[in-house]
Amino acid sequence: MDQRKIGQFTVSSIGLGCMNLSHAYGAPLPVDAAEAVILRALELGVTHFDTAALYGIGVNEELVGRVLKPHRSKIMLASKCGISVIAGKRIIDSRPDAIRQVCEDSLRRLGTDVIDLYYMHRWDKKTPIEESIGALAGLVREGKIRSIGLSEVSAQTLRRAHAVHPIAALQSEYSLWTRNPEIAVLDTCRELGTTLVAFSPLGRGFLGGKLLDVSTLYEKDLRRSMPRFAPEQYAANLRLLDPFTQIAKEAGCTPAQFALAWLLAKAEHIVPIPGTTSSAHLEENLGAATIKLNPVLIAKAAALINQRTVAGARYNAATQVEIDTEEF
Repeated sequence: MDQRKIGQFTVSSIGLGCMNLSHAYGAPLPVDAAEAVILRALELGVTHFDTAALYGIGVNEELVGRVLKPHRSKIMLASKCGISVIAGKRIIDSRPDAIRQVCEDSLRRLGTDVIDLYYMHRWDKKTPIEESIGALAGLVREGKIRSIGLSEVSAQTLRRAHAVHPIAALQSEYSLWTRNPEIAVLDTCRELGTTLVAFSPLGRGFLGGKLLDVSTLYEKDLRRSMPRFAPEQYAANLRLLDPFTQIAKEAGCTPAQFALAWLLAKAEHIVPIPGTTSSAHLEENLGAATIKLNPVLIAKAAALINQRTVAGARYNAATQVEIDTEEF
């Protein structure tokens, strides 16, 4: 697989987001099935694996750490602090003491002495970003993490953080149907030497090209709370699916592969991390690394699916206040 840079690391151009093996979109996979997906990714050349303390409330870190421990020297392991679940309540906390405690817990669950890329999953906005990054920089000096990342922050916040310590990666939702990084973050990352790690690069499954009956979603599926998947908005968005599938067909690939190849073609400092619970979908996704898209088709897809044509906000109002990302 082609390689790209994240800070001091050279990684596969497409990574694996491990969240939905344990969390968010459906019932957690049986352990053996989840292990099989991770190991198949490793076999196919993936060297960038992304987890977080939040995912499954530590269960995902334990899974990823256990499966990848024999291969630790071959991969870049990424995790996140900043969101905890306490007495069943989700808490955003980026105070230095909280960052340090969550890191210690993650190191234990991952079964490793050092985390290669450690993100602040969310900035709580009550703690100056400089204090949070100062705490993370302390963990770098102590050898507990190797590099620092941020998630869902604006270009301005990235600049403030980078002034304290180099930021290796900024993780943000980015795909044909979520274009917010194009407002300012994408260019700022390029300027600062920060890699944009694109989560949900397949539009939370929408860009996979398969019709989804949102009424049948798992009761705890995160998409149930997202306006784009509400019945009226989703019905409007479905009108984009057939023409998008046709563009992918013209390119000689699947819709999922087109969506990922579109991101890879945008800039060299973008690394998408699609997640999946299926080894077949994993193989399909990784096939995008070899696809070179025609510029005409790139432009055609971008004109079809963008912030003006997609119906519904990406987050509900309660979640929106938690993030710092620029909005159109």
